[in-house]
Amino acid sequence: MMDVSALTLTKTEILQLAKPSIGGVILFSRNFESIDQVKKLIDSIREINPELLISVDHEGGRVQRFKQGFTHLPAMEKLGEIYDKNPTLALKQAASCGFVLAYELLAIGVDFSFTPVLDLDHGNSCVIGDRAFHSNPDVVVKLAGALIEGMHEAGMKCVGKHFPGHGFVVADSHLDLPVDNRPMSDLLQDMKPFKNLINHGLDALMPAHVVYSQVDDRPAGFSPKWIKDVLQAQLGFSGVVFSDDLSMQGAHFIENITDRVSTSLDSGCDMVLICNHPELVAQVIDEDWGLSEKLQSMQGFYVFKSDKINHQQHLATIKDLL
Repeated sequence: MMDVSALTLTKTEILQLAKPSIGGVILFSRNFESIDQVKKLIDSIREINPELLISVDHEGGRVQRFKQGFTHLPAMEKLGEIYDKNPTLALKQAASCGFVLAYELLAIGVDFSFTPVLDLDHGNSCVIGDRAFHSNPDVVVKLAGALIEGMHEAGMKCVGKHFPGHGFVVADSHLDLPVDNRPMSDLLQDMKPFKNLINHGLDALMPAHVVYSQVDDRPAGFSPKWIKDVLQAQLGFSGVVFSDDLSMQGAHFIENITDRVSTSLDSGCDMVLICNHPELVAQVIDEDWGLSEKLQSMQGFYVFKSDKINHQQHLATIKDLL
């Protein structure tokens, strides 16, 4: 999965998107000027290959790439705060946030958002922080499960992140390689949201660029032990596994980008992301990396006009959050 540089495709990007190795595109704020413009951009991508998956990081709060014309959803921490006072209301609002998020993205042709964040709020991580629903894993399961139900109601698949949990480490994996030195017995709490949502709506998952040193010396996204042994064999996850961005500093565990891609895929990832570094995409784009059939399941079901009524009803439910 690659990104594109601007509001329209360059000649180089048009050629790259036609390559068999490219399975999807992730959009960023730089790709958005207006709803009409981004729809044209997405249409131009689909003209090259209608099977390409179109994605975006659209969680709410400070991680929401598209603003003008979209509902600016709250950071998920807000739902956790409401849950502590009124659980029934919080779960209803979480489902409505999921529906609104999915509906508005599907309406412009985006297949899915990389959400929800299933990390626990340990109070340590500035990169996670208010993106997390709560510090209590049981509350995270309930709120994230409700959000996923709302997304599914609109027709969008979800991607839980960052397995097995990024909330404890202080370092930001965009800038560093965090190391979590806790034993597996402690990590089980962080894994609980992932474990409990498997077979209960979790369609896809993204591992963390974090080393859990008591379990493996590799970051989770490059670790067969974490992906194949723990996630798939022990927890029974059979959905799609996306790598986190392989250009992040946390991925520089492996220096060469070709080795980075092959190790990630060999470890159990179905699709790898390379963002903000077109020179790295150029180094791997002509390789035959194969294709995971599971990825087809992530295509969105596009919005029907009758859903506009549901959209308005869900907006009414969350109006106090906006």
